[in-house]
Amino acid sequence: MGRGNSEQLVPEVRGDFISWLETPERDAEQSVLARLDDLRSSLNRALMTGLEDFQGHFALYPRGAGYARHFDRLVGTDVRAISAALYLNDGWVDEDGGQLRLYVGGGASVDVLPQGGRLVAFLSDKFEHEVLPARRERMSFTGWFRRRPLEGFV
Repeated sequence: MGRGNSEQLVPEVRGDFISWLETPERDAEQSVLARLDDLRSSLNRALMTGLEDFQGHFALYPRGAGYARHFDRLVGTDVRAISAALYLNDGWVDEDGGQLRLYVGGGASVDVLPQGGRLVAFLSDKFEHEVLPARRERMSFTGWFRRRPLEGFV
């Protein structure tokens, strides 16, 4: 958890290994980021979201690993506006587990199967979520559409 000098392993909270995408070098990385930027522009036009960029990382969950229930909005900042996960898993089926569980209110939840090519996006501060343990290795490109911090946000 965390980044840079504040990064730490807390396997009881999250069991994935991540690699931040700082400078895309591969064609596939550049293509994904370009398409996410197109989506950012569309969201700004249609919903006036004020999104400025996308920050993301590759995540690899070993068999049995998950990520405990949480919000993606960091304490003390409102920069992360929309969370997104693009799944990179071939041939994924229900029995493989590893679903993203979104808590949608009133005690209800929705499970999203991490099928390769599926993109799921949700408001970072509105939807608590978790990654359920998988029965095989699970991969994604996950990140956040970000905006400038609001004045006086605490």
